[in-house]
Amino acid sequence: MYNYTSFDESKLKFVEIAPASELPSGERLFVDLGDKPVVLFNIAGQVFAIGDICTHDDGPLGDGMLEGFNVVCPRHGAEFDVRTGQAVQMPAVVDIPAYPVVIRDGTIFIGIPSK
Repeated sequence: MYNYTSFDESKLKFVEIAPASELPSGERLFVDLGDKPVVLFNIAGQVFAIGDICTHDDGPLGDGMLEGFNVVCPRHGAEFDVRTGQAVQMPAVVDIPAYPVVIRDGTIFIGIPSK
């Protein structure tokens, strides 16, 4: 399962995150990819992964409320689309990272840029 219709797998390294059973629909999962905090959301069976840092003030984002596909920063109300990382509501104007998610053999993987 892919969240994005197209991405170049040859430029990504997929990192194993967890069994898909650990992220039921409506839940979220917090992980660290090296020094990068990431939050995964399962929205109606689709899994999305974004950076867990608000670009407005570097506060945590993943505990915010979901409004459709937007997560609302719990500190100042900035909103980001979990599908793309796009900042869609002030005070944030800078997008956050969004990572491709693949589920293979019941395991969640996140794609990160290859070095």
